[in-house]
Amino acid sequence: MKLLSTFSFALILLFSSATQAWWWSKPSTYTQTKYPIVLTHGLFGFDSLLGIDYWHKIPETLRDDGAEVYLTTVSNSNSSEVRGEQLIPQIERILAITGAEKVNLIGHSHGSPTIRYVASVRPDLVASVTSIGGVNKGSEVADVINGISEESAAFTSVIETLGNTLATVIDFISGGGYDQDILASMSALTTEQSLAFNVDHPAGVPTTACGEGDYEVNGIRYYSWSGAKPTTNFLDPTDLLTGITSLFFSSGVDNDGLVSSCSSRLGMVIRDDFNMNHLDEVNMLLGLHDIWSTDPLTVFRSHANRLKKAGL
Repeated sequence: MKLLSTFSFALILLFSSATQAWWWSKPSTYTQTKYPIVLTHGLFGFDSLLGIDYWHKIPETLRDDGAEVYLTTVSNSNSSEVRGEQLIPQIERILAITGAEKVNLIGHSHGSPTIRYVASVRPDLVASVTSIGGVNKGSEVADVINGISEESAAFTSVIETLGNTLATVIDFISGGGYDQDILASMSALTTEQSLAFNVDHPAGVPTTACGEGDYEVNGIRYYSWSGAKPTTNFLDPTDLLTGITSLFFSSGVDNDGLVSSCSSRLGMVIRDDFNMNHLDEVNMLLGLHDIWSTDPLTVFRSHANRLKKAGL
């Protein structure tokens, strides 16, 4: 009897261990959305550049929990419409590869009006649009630069030469192969041109100064989030850039260094005050961010789960 009892206990323990091993080995589906997630970069953006990833660890983190993620590359400097037209055939290829009917578009900075353009002209391709630090109602930084440019032909020439040179170098190194037009890009990001763009592509745009937009338009869900802390980590050299550009904003205006919180709002606003600057929002540079605040990777995982629960 004692031998039988010992054998039974060992059998139960073995079964329990095997069950636990099976449970822990099950692949996570936390970020497994119905439709593929497609990431679109902003101004001077890229996929990977000299070992630096624009979306640092974001694709891998989402894929680890079940998401199907694709990176896209468009002109890093050009108008929203040109960038949007470049994005459409890439989405069509992704749909052909995956067999999916639609995609979940996520755009950072100038990537926001880019994906909004696609959703407007090709709604059949899009399940959701998510704006991250999106220039949805313009940027004061672009307004200041454009204002100086209008007053000085010499300044315009310098911006055009240096901007297009930088854009072309980035494009060449990252293997984009697109034409660049920094002046078209800077114009598109101004308040005046952003508001004109919104007339033609209004879906999800708040009708009040700092409110929320429609959550769903033409069957497409709209979301947004952004940061409001221009400098976050003294080890990050890019904080110098966002710290300087934050000075372009009026006193008291919350911003991430390049875009105001109110301008970033689109559709359902997840948050517009994360302790992140404009580059932290996509976990760049090398994941350096405010160590006492929410990790950008956590925000992306949570949003993918949000899309999953919405049937997207």
